[in-house]
Amino acid sequence: MSATDTTPTPRRIPDRLDKPLRSAIFSWEALLVAVAVAIFIVNSFASPYFLDVWSLSDLTFNFTEKGLIALAMALLIISGEIDLSVAAIIALASTLMGMAAQVGVDTPGLVLIGIGVGLACGAFNGLLVTGLGLPSIVVTIGTMSLFRGIAFIILGDQAYKGYPASFAFFGQGYVWWVVSFELALFGFAAVVYWFVLHRTSFGRRIFAIGNNPVAAQFSGVRVGRIKFILFCLTGLMSGIAAVLITSRLGSTRPSIAQGYELEVITMVVLGGVSILGGAGSILGVVLAALIMGLVTFGLGLLNVPGIVMSIFIGLLLIMVIALPILWDRFGRRRLA
Repeated sequence: MSATDTTPTPRRIPDRLDKPLRSAIFSWEALLVAVAVAIFIVNSFASPYFLDVWSLSDLTFNFTEKGLIALAMALLIISGEIDLSVAAIIALASTLMGMAAQVGVDTPGLVLIGIGVGLACGAFNGLLVTGLGLPSIVVTIGTMSLFRGIAFIILGDQAYKGYPASFAFFGQGYVWWVVSFELALFGFAAVVYWFVLHRTSFGRRIFAIGNNPVAAQFSGVRVGRIKFILFCLTGLMSGIAAVLITSRLGSTRPSIAQGYELEVITMVVLGGVSILGGAGSILGVVLAALIMGLVTFGLGLLNVPGIVMSIFIGLLLIMVIALPILWDRFGRRRLA
């Protein structure tokens, strides 16, 4: 450069700043943000009612209950396990809350019953997996039928109603303007789970177990105890979801939350959690829950039948599981 050249030299971002910035831009979470924005724009053009502030508030009810379970399910899948009985736990907890409501139990008692039943079911799953060494997918398929079957035996074709008026707040109430109690609870839970998974030694142990449980065991990690805690957490969140959905609907049927387990797992896997364990983030799960809510709410505004939504969710689950595997195989062939 000559002495008279006044052209400024371009400033280069240092490597230590450039690499985190580049990884953030090309991360899975960034892609999910772009997808969420695109779906939001499409929905705003597809329906004139979508941008109404109360419509957007109603949108949150489409994913908060499932999202709460997805937060705990993410930790469980990262550890290498899975729970397919979460929807059946909701059915059983809701049924027992309905029975209690019929004999005059008040709102605090109903909440405790719902949460307690969920926690007990999660502990039962955890004992079968960690205590007897049974595969979690087999155990939770069995308890899925068990818990749902008990609800059908108790209720049959009937429904429980007559919940206390104050009980409706959990599923229908608002804490501030258009911010529902469910959304506020989901936001709080997301922050707590993010901190636990990404900022504590307990979270690091979960990742270690998911990557190599044998090595984690030899490193002093109590693998069985941690997995048991994670099953309890998943049951606990299912119990909380049971309180919310029962409050929102104001009634209990044995078919309540049918198919929720598929949507919860789709949220977790779409959020970037490896179905094989060992990788994932809470931010990705939160974004995936929002995307699922945007899609289902948008389809609902267009009067798309529920069976079409189920087909879409099933295809989405297959796609998000298959794409990373196919991409990895493609990359290995290129290197070879």
